[in-house]
Amino acid sequence: MWVADQASFTEDTEPFMGALFGTAMRLNSNNRADAEDLVQETYLKAFRAYASFKEGTNLRAWLFRILTNTHINRYRTKSRRPQEAELDDVDNLYLYKRVGNEGTSQSAEDDLMEKITEPAVIEAVEALPEHYRMPVLLADVEGFAYKEIAEILDVPIGTVMSRLHRGRNALQKALYELAVERGIVSAVAD
Repeated sequence: MWVADQASFTEDTEPFMGALFGTAMRLNSNNRADAEDLVQETYLKAFRAYASFKEGTNLRAWLFRILTNTHINRYRTKSRRPQEAELDDVDNLYLYKRVGNEGTSQSAEDDLMEKITEPAVIEAVEALPEHYRMPVLLADVEGFAYKEIAEILDVPIGTVMSRLHRGRNALQKALYELAVERGIVSAVAD
C-alpha cells in the first residue's frame, strides 16, 4: 500500500515548480516577488497536506489547484485593501520567466509563449477578468485538459468550456488589430 511520504515530497513535486512559477508570474502580472511568495505558500500548503495525497491522483493538477485557490484567496484579501503600486516591475514585458529548466526541451507552446512579448498581448491577457484568465492560462499555457481545469478551479466542466471560449474570444477581439498588422489574419473589408 502506497503511503504519502513527506520525505519524498521534494522529489515528487520539484518537476512542477517551473510550471507553477510561470503560472504564478502570469497571475501576478509578472511581479516576481508576489509570484515567488505564491509558489512558496503553495508548496508549504502542499507539504502540510501531502500525507493526505492519494496515489493515482494527478499530482500536477493537485498542486495547481492549491496554487489557484491560494491566489484567489490572496486576490480577495488584497481587493479589500487599498491598491498598491509596484514601481520596480513596470518595464517587465515578458509573460513569464523560466526557472531551472536548463537541459530540458521546451514544448511548442512554451516556444510560442516565449516569443509573445508584445505589450499588447501581455496587456490583453492581464486584462481578462480573473474567471476567464485562469482557464485560458491553465488550458493554453499549461496544457491542462478541461476535466483537470474543472478540478483545479472546482467548477463544472461546462463552466470551464464556457469560460475558456469567452476568454479566447475576448483575446481574439483585443488582439485583432495586432494580428492584421503582423499579417496573421487579413483585414475584413467593410
